[in-house]
Amino acid sequence: MIKKTVTVNSNMEARPAALFVQAASKFQSSVFVKIDNNQINAKSIMGMMSIGILAGQQVTLAADGGDEEAAIAELSKFFTV
Repeated sequence: MIKKTVTVNSNMEARPAALFVQAASKFQSSVFVKIDNNQINAKSIMGMMSIGILAGQQVTLAADGGDEEAAIAELSKFFTV
């Protein structure tokens, strides 16, 4: 399992959340997003919408599986671009 903490550059609204979930779902690894004390499955659109990620917050991405490094590398770009 690897983890990476990033600072969010823009609010995660419906469209970006859907694109994030779509990208996370193509990885075989289990992927989670943690913000404050909440951890959700990154492959869940309802989870991503309910967590309410805002610009300036720090989130921790965690992935566990055969393609965990690629998952973290690609998904961290969604928060920093």
